[in-house]
Amino acid sequence: MYEAESDATYAIRVRAPARLHFGFLDLNGSLGRRFGSLGLALDDPAAELLILRAPDGPAPVQENERIARIVQLACAFLKVSDRFDVRLKAEIPAHAGFGSGTQLALGIVSGVAELLGKSLDLRKAAAALDRGNRSGVGLAAFSGGGFILDGGRDQTGEPPPILSRLNFPEPWRVLLILDEREDGIHGTAEAAAFRDLPPFPQSEAASLCRIAVMQVLPALALGDIGSFGRGITEIQRRLGDHFAPFQGGGRFTSPAVAAALSRLEAMGVEGVGQSSWGPTGFAILASEKDACQAVEELGRHADESLRFLVTRGRNRGADIIKLDRSALEERLIR
Repeated sequence: MYEAESDATYAIRVRAPARLHFGFLDLNGSLGRRFGSLGLALDDPAAELLILRAPDGPAPVQENERIARIVQLACAFLKVSDRFDVRLKAEIPAHAGFGSGTQLALGIVSGVAELLGKSLDLRKAAAALDRGNRSGVGLAAFSGGGFILDGGRDQTGEPPPILSRLNFPEPWRVLLILDEREDGIHGTAEAAAFRDLPPFPQSEAASLCRIAVMQVLPALALGDIGSFGRGITEIQRRLGDHFAPFQGGGRFTSPAVAAALSRLEAMGVEGVGQSSWGPTGFAILASEKDACQAVEELGRHADESLRFLVTRGRNRGADIIKLDRSALEERLIR
């Protein structure tokens, strides 16, 4: 996770991966833990940050309010002044199902800590920065990557424990279907949705947990994409129907993405769904060739507003790299 380019550190570069959220396994919570998540770190998209010390004096004006707020929270947690200049060189689409806020927050607090040579408890930092409130997938994606199962939240407010982390098979590809006209539910609307959703039956939670532990995880460990895809699709089907009242009445937030996913299923693709509240859809395919063929087919029929991206699962966490003066100058020129 950490790589040094020189002993003379002038800045930190952080590359933090987006993640897919495949769904919650126990919205019932009668055993004392609620939610429980499946997710996957992605190679692309990713957030790339440059974090520099600022000269003595007033804190620098950050590029946007979101970053400024995270810098203040991160520095308060680390008990340091907020004189750090954070530059966003590449970003994860916000409110699209990729966990962009968590990756920004963890990237900034980790980069500032590394620049200062301070040790960091990432779980405590996540809690202080109001991350991991329901899912631990974003935290686990940042720290170690891979395919992740977390154990849900209890009453302590701590981020969920990670129960399993498996490597995603290198040949497999993830086809992302992006609809930039839509936003997934977030913020106060998301909190209201969780408050107002109907009760989730114990029997349904038990079934989802069984599919996850006895189908999805074993299939992933054995590289059985058919069984893996069928398990993911079934989890998506049941959760999509439960969340439909807050997604415009449908299983998926974006009608255009829903139509593309339906076409992929008609083509025989077995692992399809929506990440978190969407609108981003995904499909799991066995190879780069299969993914490119799927994009070609969708391009002939899908809504013109959609954008497609073929990416890999990422089996390592964020890159946190020390930059010396020459490396920093090269980065600033780009």
